[in-house]
Amino acid sequence: MSAGQVAGLIAAIAFLIIALGLFIFVLRVAAVTKEVKATVAEVNQTLGIVNSEVGVLTHEVEGLLVKSNTLLDDVNGKVAAIDPVFTAIGELGESVSDLNTSTRNLTSRVSSGIQNTAKATVITRVGQKAFSMFSKQNKSTK
Repeated sequence: MSAGQVAGLIAAIAFLIIALGLFIFVLRVAAVTKEVKATVAEVNQTLGIVNSEVGVLTHEVEGLLVKSNTLLDDVNGKVAAIDPVFTAIGELGESVSDLNTSTRNLTSRVSSGIQNTAKATVITRVGQKAFSMFSKQNKSTK
């Protein structure tokens, strides 16, 4: 074999190795492609199920929101109706506080009046005794 023939044989073997490697690579890519297609099909099926369920869930959530808004409106109406009661209770508390203050003031005035009356009574008795003693002394000196 000549050098040209050996070179041709090496080139042919190299080409065969490249062709076999490329064939094996294509087979593997085909297998991966089949797996990717199967995965994409499962994802599409799952997305279809999720989309159908999202519609049902969206309808349920809308219903809950409507009920929540109705309940909130009802609660707001009742709070507005009760608000004057709380205002009246607050005013009643202030009135009771004012009444307590007035009662304390009256009690202190009555107490000081009683003390003054007691002092006047003591002074009157002392005066009566003094007058009585003075009268007795005047009678006995006469």
